[in-house]
Amino acid sequence: MALGRAYSVAISGLRGHIVEIEADVASGLPGVHIVGLPDAAVQESRDRVRAAITNSERDWPMKRLTWSLSPATLRKVGSAYDLALAASTLAATRKRPWTRLQDTVLLGELALDGRVRGVRGVLPAVLAAAREGRHTAVVAADNLAEASLVDGIEVLGVHTLCQLIDWLNGKAVLEERRERATGTAEPIPDLADVIGQTQARYALELAAAGAHHLLFTGPPGVGKTMLAQRLPGLLPVLSDTEALEVTAIHSVAGMLAEDTPLITTPPFVAPHHTASVAALVGGGAGLARPGAVSRAHRGVLFLDEYAEIAPAVMEALRTPLEEGEVRLARVDGVARYPARFQLILAANPCPCAPPDPQKCICKAVDKRRYLARLSGPLIDRVDLRVQLNAVRAGTIADTSGEPTAAVRDRVCRARAAAAERWAAIGVRTNAEVPGPVLRRAYRLDRAAMRPLHRAMDAGLLSVRGVDRTLRVAWSVADLAGRDRPGIEEVGVALSFRQSGEPR
Repeated sequence: MALGRAYSVAISGLRGHIVEIEADVASGLPGVHIVGLPDAAVQESRDRVRAAITNSERDWPMKRLTWSLSPATLRKVGSAYDLALAASTLAATRKRPWTRLQDTVLLGELALDGRVRGVRGVLPAVLAAAREGRHTAVVAADNLAEASLVDGIEVLGVHTLCQLIDWLNGKAVLEERRERATGTAEPIPDLADVIGQTQARYALELAAAGAHHLLFTGPPGVGKTMLAQRLPGLLPVLSDTEALEVTAIHSVAGMLAEDTPLITTPPFVAPHHTASVAALVGGGAGLARPGAVSRAHRGVLFLDEYAEIAPAVMEALRTPLEEGEVRLARVDGVARYPARFQLILAANPCPCAPPDPQKCICKAVDKRRYLARLSGPLIDRVDLRVQLNAVRAGTIADTSGEPTAAVRDRVCRARAAAAERWAAIGVRTNAEVPGPVLRRAYRLDRAAMRPLHRAMDAGLLSVRGVDRTLRVAWSVADLAGRDRPGIEEVGVALSFRQSGEPR
């Protein structure tokens, strides 16, 4: 009997778990048996690994071969285990363990000719290896730039199985860590391109300053999509921790660029209005993949024509909006993905949606039914609501508005003030402040609270609505450079909550 051992990483959500892979060569009829909750892709590894080993001019054991993937209670999904399976098999065949395998994790899919292909989820896998104290991570050369984002661990890139074997024998060197490439920044849409819409521009600035959710309603062609696309340019660049977190999500989703894998700018995700619940919040067979809400983490999720989206899909947004996290239940556990995003909704005022609202042919009941597809509990979670009006010819001739750079400077100052104020409670933006903190520790004076009390008594605001209005009021004060909101700031926040009402 001969035994070989190698290590890889299994991904559950954004968390990696070290997987010990054992290969046992014993007497018996030739065949490969896999234990340890493998999925279909891992089951197919037997054919890929055998072909890669034989085509690399290495001997395949013509005996009973057993692969054991431990821990056995954790489901193994994907093809990232191919490289470790091949290394453990070759170690069992030679009957002498390779010293370098004891403290190394292997990640890569094998082609039939022995080439090593890139896989998804390399960044969280290497982060897990570093967290567990592993010394080295060997990945496919295509994934080397992504793996190089992790500090505290030696990262090497391999092109072929033969190259890996030579490295294990001390006869070759592998490609070393790559420096982070800056790449060419994509052009940022300029807010100056938006014609007119002064109120909507200010609402966008407020949303950027406080990380608030936003709703635009108005006829087609007035600039709803243009405004939404310019919100990421107003947001500060991601911190190092945020950038790694966002990049890890896109790594699991398989949406990273090979040359510049690190995402440093807030993402902008705009799914089609026919998207399913799984596409929006995540899911799928096998490994639960992150959905649009998680890919928009620390960025913007834009849902255009929300009235055309299935109500069940829209209602799935409730929990992510409140908790900033998506939990996808599976038989073998729960996959967790962060989902701290800014939501922008846009819709036409009616089904016919003429450029001129006066030419609308829809009945009043049809208009109400059309916009009422956004439920009350969900609309209550939207902080800013703006009704956009058609732009007249005279506005087109006007000079362009304030550029993105000037607005972003004010937003950054407002966010810095908010981060300093809320540092004691562990949050950075006004939108994240718990309601009890606003109503108790940072309670406004009676005059400032009076409009909110009147709105509550009239049934126009819920307790959640009061909290969200207060958060917007703090953002108004931060943009104006004031220490705390007064009755004027509360009035501005309340006006944005009551305008553009979709009912």
